[in-house]
Amino acid sequence: MATMNLTNVNKIYPNGVQAVFDFNLDIKDGEFIVLVGPSGCGKSTTLRMIAGLEEISTGDLLIDNLKVNDQAPKDRDIAMVFQNYALYAHMTVYHNMAFSLTLRKEDSDKIHERVMWAAEVLGLIPYLNRKPRELSGGQRQRVALGRAIVRDPKVFLLDEPLSNLDAKLRGQMRKELKELHHRLGVTMIYVTHDQIEALTLADRIVVMKDGYVQQIATPEELYARPNNLFVANFIGTPPMNFFHAKIDSEGFVWIGAVKLDISSTKSYKALRSKEYFGKDIVLGVRPEHITIERPLKDKMDKGHLSKVELYELLGSDALVHFTIGSKNVVSKINSRVILHRGEEAYFDFDVSHLYYFDKETEVCIYE
Repeated sequence: MATMNLTNVNKIYPNGVQAVFDFNLDIKDGEFIVLVGPSGCGKSTTLRMIAGLEEISTGDLLIDNLKVNDQAPKDRDIAMVFQNYALYAHMTVYHNMAFSLTLRKEDSDKIHERVMWAAEVLGLIPYLNRKPRELSGGQRQRVALGRAIVRDPKVFLLDEPLSNLDAKLRGQMRKELKELHHRLGVTMIYVTHDQIEALTLADRIVVMKDGYVQQIATPEELYARPNNLFVANFIGTPPMNFFHAKIDSEGFVWIGAVKLDISSTKSYKALRSKEYFGKDIVLGVRPEHITIERPLKDKMDKGHLSKVELYELLGSDALVHFTIGSKNVVSKINSRVILHRGEEAYFDFDVSHLYYFDKETEVCIYE
């Protein structure tokens, strides 16, 4: 296990292209960190700099308070698991897992002990004499993890290790990875573009965009208090709904002709103190914070009337698509409420769960 500190780390290629800008992160001993963001955001480049596969242009990387910028990858005591498994096709599972220790010329009894321990942890005992071609994708991924575990490294680096698996197997492997981290207590840094993986696996998440860190937070904090418009849109499935809006001095926010009373919310006080009255802002609301009800004869005023454009059943939940003006909106409701295309329904927003963003800076406005 190990602590890790990245201070003002930059990556600039010889052609002048900069992939990572002023990356700063302090990682605790045994912490599970996930780097997440769209393709080209710099997350894999950052991982490769930690591994020593890419040179750090400027800045410092410390492992257990020792600067390792100039150390070779083999001297950093780091194990890396890749997307494509990188197993030796001619070797059995046992010898794939033992290979790194054999190269180190470790004692054969120690090699056997480490391989059998890792195989037991990962449920690979029945497959030790098989070749990779005889294994499923999930089993191959476990072998790749086992090969890393037997080395007993200070830090595990995982570069999109589940992206080649189908959806059901990814869910299973996420659970196994979380259990593995709990059992080993080792520092892990995991790269993915899948925000579901980030939310389910991480102790803390680093959200990146265009080489810059946008926010570092726990999954709960990231979901509840995004720093800016990008983070709010990237984290959450389905994504947050956004609207151009205005706030008046009487405590109402206007989305076109739709009026919402926010006078009793904490956010209203923040908007008032920061003088956002009358200004154009961006308003955000997550799908689960939009309620939908059918019109009732004795209760016609239940929100704002619209027509259902699409109803998607997800199991216990359902997504309802409708429009506000020309804006497409998605609501997430209990699937016991069944709606049909073209049916009229009333929607309403939970005003205690609205997000407000500065139109120019895209920063979220909090109290």
